[in-house]
Amino acid sequence: MDSKWNVYATMVCSNSEDLYRLIDFLNRNLKDKDVIFGMAKSEQHPDKVQITIYRTDAT
Repeated sequence: MDSKWNVYATMVCSNSEDLYRLIDFLNRNLKDKDVIFGMAKSEQHPDKVQITIYRTDAT
């Protein structure tokens, strides 16, 4: 089964240790809702992180 990830929303914010825990918590509890949360260093702001919400569509 293939799945396609569509970007639903993005946001740049300050980094925090709790942010990692929050992303992990959301992914564990919402995986059956076809939603995935991603976190990466912001390219425009090296001291911040970018949070991305993906909607997966299984095909």
